[in-house]
Amino acid sequence: MIMRMAIRNLLRHRRRTLLTASLITLGVVAVLLFLSVAGSFRSMMIGQITDAMLGHLQVHRRGYVASTDNLPLNLNLSPAAIEQIQSVLDSLEHVEASSTRIKFGAMLSNYVETSNVRLNAIEPEREHATVPLLAGRIQGAKSKIFARGELLIPELLAKGMKIKIGDTVVLVATNREGSVNGKNFKVAGLVTSLSGPGGRDGYLHIEDARELLRLKQAEVTEFAVRLDSLSNLPGVVKKLKKKLGAKAGESAFGLEVHSWRQLSPFSNIAGMIDLLTLFIQIMLVSIVLISVMNVMIMSVYERIREIGTVAAIGFRPRTILRMFLVEGLLLGAVGVSVGVVVSLVSIGVLNAAELSYAFGRQQDLLLQPTVDVFTVVVVALGVMAVSAIASLQPALKASRMDPIDALRHV
Repeated sequence: MIMRMAIRNLLRHRRRTLLTASLITLGVVAVLLFLSVAGSFRSMMIGQITDAMLGHLQVHRRGYVASTDNLPLNLNLSPAAIEQIQSVLDSLEHVEASSTRIKFGAMLSNYVETSNVRLNAIEPEREHATVPLLAGRIQGAKSKIFARGELLIPELLAKGMKIKIGDTVVLVATNREGSVNGKNFKVAGLVTSLSGPGGRDGYLHIEDARELLRLKQAEVTEFAVRLDSLSNLPGVVKKLKKKLGAKAGESAFGLEVHSWRQLSPFSNIAGMIDLLTLFIQIMLVSIVLISVMNVMIMSVYERIREIGTVAAIGFRPRTILRMFLVEGLLLGAVGVSVGVVVSLVSIGVLNAAELSYAFGRQQDLLLQPTVDVFTVVVVALGVMAVSAIASLQPALKASRMDPIDALRHV
C-alpha cells in the first residue's frame, strides 16, 4: 500500500518529478562518463610509463633513488645481492618478468660532435619481457633484440648530431675508480622519447657496459619487475620488502623496493585524476541531495491536510515516515536506472567512435573508456542512499505533525 501511495503522489506532480529524476540522471551520467574516460586516460598513462620504461616496481641499493640524477656506480648491486633478489622474485606469485640494468652516463661522439648521454645497459630479451612497450619505441632497427656492439640512441640526440642508423660512434665513460675508457658501437636504431625521466635514454647490451666500465664482477644498478596485474602491486611490494628485509633495513645488502609511483612524477597526475573524480562525485551527491530534498519539502508542505487526514484515520507516524522515504527512494531509483542505461550506451558509442589523442610524443592513442560493475553498483547505491538521506528530514517533519493542526491548515 505504501508503495502504491508513493507512486501515486509522485505521478500527481509529473513535471516536478520528471525534472528531479532528470537531474539525478544527469548526475549519474556525468560521474560514470567521467570515471570511464578519466580511467581510460589514467590506465594509458600508467601503461606508457610502466610498460615502456620503468616496470611496475624496482629494487635498488639503499640511497640510490635519492641520488639517481648522478647515476652513481658505487651503489650498484653486488652478485650476492643479485642472487638473493632473483631468488625471492622467482618465489613470489604475480611476478611475470624481471630485468637487470646498469645505468650510467657517458660521452657520445660521432667524430665531429660530442654530447653527453644517459644509458641503460640491459639484457634485451628480459628487458622486452619486463617493459613490452619498449619495442614500439625502437625505430629503424632490423631486430628489437639488438646484439653486442650495437647501440640504440635517443631520436632527438640523433637528429641534433645528424647521426644515422648504421653509423659508427664512440662511447667514452668513467668508471667507479675514475678510469676513462672508450668503445666503438654501431647505431642499430633510434629510441623515441616519452615525457618524463628516462625518455631520452639510450640502450646497449649489459655485457658491453661491463666491458666499457671495466667492472670486475657482474654487478647491476637495479632490478625492474613486471607483474601479471597492476592491481597486485601493493601486495607484491609488501611481500618483497619483507622477504628482502628492505622494510626494516634488515638486509645485509641494504636494499630498497620502490613502486612506479615513487619513481615517476606522473604519479602526481594520477593522483590529480583521482581527486577530480572525488570532486565530481561530491557534485553528484550535492545535486541529488538538493533536488530530492526540495521535492520532498514541497510535497510535505502541499500535503499537510492530507497528512493530517491519514494520521487521524490511524496511520502511525512511522508509516507516514516510510511513505515519504519510499517516495525519495523511488525518485533516486528512477534517476539511477535511466542514468546507468544512458551512461553504458554513451560509453559504447565512444568506444565505437575510436577516438584518439596524443600523450607526450605518442600519437593516435586510442580512447577506450570502460566502467566496471563494481563502480556502477557503488555509484547507484550511493545515489540511492543520498536520496533516502535527503528524504529523511521532510519525512520526519511529516511524521511528527499534529493531526488536528494539520487538518486546520489552509
